[in-house]
Amino acid sequence: MNRRIVELYDEYTHGGTDRREFLARLARLAGGTAAASLLLPLLENHYAVAATVAEDDPKLVTDVERFDGPGVAVNCYVAHPAAVPTKCPAVVVIHENRGLNAHIEDVARRLALAGFLAVAPDALSGSGGTPASEDEARRLIGELDRDRALAIYLAAVRFAASHARGTGKVGCVGFCWGGSMAGRLAANSEELDAAVVFYGMPPEAAEAARVHVPLLLNYAGLDTRINEAVPAFEQALKAAGVRYELHTYADVDHAFHNDTNAARYNSEAASLAWQRTVDFLKKELV
Repeated sequence: MNRRIVELYDEYTHGGTDRREFLARLARLAGGTAAASLLLPLLENHYAVAATVAEDDPKLVTDVERFDGPGVAVNCYVAHPAAVPTKCPAVVVIHENRGLNAHIEDVARRLALAGFLAVAPDALSGSGGTPASEDEARRLIGELDRDRALAIYLAAVRFAASHARGTGKVGCVGFCWGGSMAGRLAANSEELDAAVVFYGMPPEAAEAARVHVPLLLNYAGLDTRINEAVPAFEQALKAAGVRYELHTYADVDHAFHNDTNAARYNSEAASLAWQRTVDFLKKELV
């Protein structure tokens, strides 16, 4: 797909333009309204294909649980192995700026199959939960105070650390908006033991200097917006003596791990990044 189209969609989904302007510019790039309407389904996520692990997989137990957040009860999707006689290390799964949707629930089930207690909070619980409309979800995430959002996930880590099915060890993995939040948790949570970032904006300098847990950082080679901030982050991690692994996947776009998005998903990079994620979490948490 034309790189300018992908970049335009990135600008739209990260708050740089409204939908009317986006559609007008897309039509100009595509060569007309009809061509733009054909491209739009390729750019948007399609959650009907999200279940790579079936919701009723007999090897898993899934449920919706709640924990106390900052002035709100936070709903979270929880998945863990059904047949494991002992407790599991926990992983907090942090969603993109689309909220807690079918794709993120599927990611939680993938972690459960790998032997973890996966806890996927809905940061929009205080706004009535993640809406069906991606545009509305992005708007609500954009309006969420960043420190209130951090407080939700700090509470999520505490909840995971004390969960009856957990060992007390907790990691996190976040994607896009959630990747940025994973970096912030690594700097602010006393209970967190490890963090995985998928193409998230690095923390600001003051927070980056406080990162104190091992990190796995997965970035997309074509993701200029995020990658421009990575060198300063890496410098801060080195100065703080943080153990980290950094991988940049060549010739792939932001959100390359999201297999519900035909324009961005790259199966080879996604599979490699996921295997590295599971291996890293097992090394740090088990």
